[in-house]
Amino acid sequence: MERKTLQQAVQFLEGFISDHRKEIIDKNVANRTRYIKIVLENIFQPQNASAVMRSCDCFGVQDLHVIENRNEYNLNPDVVMGSSKWVHLHRHNQEEKNTLSTISQLKEEGYRIIATTPHTNDILLPDFNLEKGKAAFFFGTELTGLSQEVMDHADEFVKIPMYGFTESFNISVCAALVLNHLSTELRRSKIDWQLSDNETLELKLDWLKKSVRASDKLLVEFFKKNK
Repeated sequence: MERKTLQQAVQFLEGFISDHRKEIIDKNVANRTRYIKIVLENIFQPQNASAVMRSCDCFGVQDLHVIENRNEYNLNPDVVMGSSKWVHLHRHNQEEKNTLSTISQLKEEGYRIIATTPHTNDILLPDFNLEKGKAAFFFGTELTGLSQEVMDHADEFVKIPMYGFTESFNISVCAALVLNHLSTELRRSKIDWQLSDNETLELKLDWLKKSVRASDKLLVEFFKKNK
């Protein structure tokens, strides 16, 4: 959709929502980022998968990628709390090697592949350099962690500092801790982490369409009258 058409559609649908709702949408879209993406590989517990999506929404990360090699990604409505309406979910389940195709796609888009797992060459999360460029953080299954494919193709390895006997965090807790740190650091930095003008309009239109009943029908009638 052309920029002018996007602007017209946004302005039209804004007429169907309250000023308060408009303020919330404007505030949230201004805090959205694609500088960071989250990738889940073969997560099989619905409560964990749903909690990660909820965290993405809360910390302003717009894109959640899910690799479904063996386990289908299912959402628990009681945990996700409506966040699936506001976060873009990208499912990767059509290829023979979904993990490799996902990594390839993200690298082509300019993302560093970051494996969140203890590793001989890993760094602690507080030492991760966000300024080096966009990053996609991979999280593995609850039992076995990330696949060898991710480990072999990762650009960097990051771990969360731990000081107890337990070897790892629950996957949803791990993702929330990583997102909290990265979101805070992004907003303290001089990095251009916000959405582009076109991305902002596209996302605002998407959210407005989800907020206005029969929005598609309304838009069709609007553009018919304004040809």
